[in-house]
Amino acid sequence: MASHIIDSELFGAAFAPQDIAEIFTDQSRVQKWFDIEAALAEAQAELGIIPAAAAKEIRAKAKAELVDFAEIAAGIAHTGHLIVPALRALEEICEGDAGEYIHYGATTQDIMDTAMVLQVKEAWAIMIGDLAAIRTALAAQAKQHRGTVMVGRTHGQHALPITYGYKLAVWVDEIDRHLERAAEAEKRIFTGNVTGAVGTMASFGEQGIEMQRLTLEKLGLAAPNICWHSARDRVVEIAFLLTQFAGTMGKIAREVFALQKTEVGELREPFHMGKVGSSTMPHKQNPSVSELSIALARLVRGMMLPLTDALFHEDERDAGLLRIELAAVPELVIYTGAILDRMRFVVEGMEARPERMAANADLLGGLLLSERVMLALGEAIGKQTAHEVVYEVAMKSQEEGVPFRAALGADERVSAHLDAAAIEELLDPAGYIGLAPEIVDGVVAK
Repeated sequence: MASHIIDSELFGAAFAPQDIAEIFTDQSRVQKWFDIEAALAEAQAELGIIPAAAAKEIRAKAKAELVDFAEIAAGIAHTGHLIVPALRALEEICEGDAGEYIHYGATTQDIMDTAMVLQVKEAWAIMIGDLAAIRTALAAQAKQHRGTVMVGRTHGQHALPITYGYKLAVWVDEIDRHLERAAEAEKRIFTGNVTGAVGTMASFGEQGIEMQRLTLEKLGLAAPNICWHSARDRVVEIAFLLTQFAGTMGKIAREVFALQKTEVGELREPFHMGKVGSSTMPHKQNPSVSELSIALARLVRGMMLPLTDALFHEDERDAGLLRIELAAVPELVIYTGAILDRMRFVVEGMEARPERMAANADLLGGLLLSERVMLALGEAIGKQTAHEVVYEVAMKSQEEGVPFRAALGADERVSAHLDAAAIEELLDPAGYIGLAPEIVDGVVAK
């Protein structure tokens, strides 16, 4: 019976996309251990360290479906060791003396670290694919809405006009930086480790460095300059990158949530008949996917602290800290995969409502354009003086409920320089979006 949300038959689909969750199953984990053992045996056979026939037999039998997982689990419980029972199970099904050459000179952490990197790399391709698809969808909508006027908000208040395309382009540019960082990091993070008990390769002899290179090459991983059993910066770099991915997705989800509020109504996440917002209020159309994504982003961030603890390593290996990764890395990757999967669904199908954006842009009756009025008036009376004048008019407008355009026209300090037609033109939000469309074009075209 599943007790964790990731494995839950009820909620697992939301918190753990199947393709990524499967990468971290026991079946997948043991298979990666066996893949490493087979690659190691083949490399050692090529270098004459072990018999070629033994390597061939190890490769043939290195299949997780051929071993008994219940026996391995019982063995781990009995021995208190993470890998030895699995190695014994593989040894038992190898014919002749081939089993004697399994794990030849390697240490458990070699296999654990390299398997973890293989798992992350497999999930990485899926996550980067989703992140790139999110970028594509946002860029297309940004281009479509490059000139669609909406309110720009600061401190939760109306500030100045922007365009919807501009808002999306900010997200696109942020994702571009994530993709750039991710690509640059791959040469570091997709690095295995086969160096023996304390990293000196003493158990492999003079061919150790070449043996490691060959083994990891077969697995599609880079070889390290030196053992990293006690240097966990690669794992933390993965965690930092995924936390940034999740943070951006969580921020976008929060924006969708805010813009879908009934009073705002400028945006809506995908909806279909049958999606239920409430068990008691039939009218509700809640942004439930965005809300889930907000929760997932915080769960991802929550994995950062324990993983950074693993940096404080003692001596050449510290299992008390390494065990943290065994629990935290799968959750980190699975939750990140989930938020990318869910937010891809949101951004590819979210509905923009330009008419509400336009209505909200005029909600303050022109006050949104106070800066524009100030600058225009400042050409005649000076910017600082104009700021004081427009400030007084704006405060009066809000406190007395006088329309801003009327309050401006009634103030002789303003009307002496700006007539009613000029004021009306200055209060048009579409005329004060600056270079937003051109900025969008530059970001989208990157």
